[in-house]
Formats: sequence, structure tokens, C-alpha cells
Amino acid sequence: MKKIAIAAAAAALSVVTLATSASAAIVCNREGECWHVKGRYAYDAGWGLVVHPNNWRWGPREKFVWREPAREERGYWRGGVWVKF
Repeated sequence: MKKIAIAAAAAALSVVTLATSASAAIVCNREGECWHVKGRYAYDAGWGLVVHPNNWRWGPREKFVWREPAREERGYWRGGVWVKF
């Protein structure tokens, strides 16, 4: 019985570790378009993107707009158009 309890605790710890290790972020471009990403991508510096932590919020005097891609695919917003990479 003790082995079962230890195995159950180890399994629960594994699930918590997987859930907390997921990477999420908010990315914004120079035009004020922001969107959520589920992973960390290597964006080209020339695209002018800023990656923020997932709990980031803009200030009351800042002007941003939320845009989300229609599907989960790698890319970024530019001028209201989703550019895949």
C-alpha cells in the first residue's frame, strides 16, 4: 500500500511539473497589435516584436489591440495581417 501511495504522489508531481513548465507569452508589434503565443519563438529582430510575460497588461494611456490567429500556427501580426513563418 505504501508503494502505491508513493507512486501516486510521484505521478501527481509529474503532472504539476508539466503544467507549470508550459511556456506562454504575449507578443506585440510596433503597430500596437498583441497576441498570445504558447511557446517561445526566435523572432527576427527586424520584425520589431516585443515578447512580454503572459501576465503583462498595457497601461491606461497605451493603445494596443488584441489579435489572435485563426489557428495555432507560428507567425506574427503585421498591419492587421497574420504572417506565417
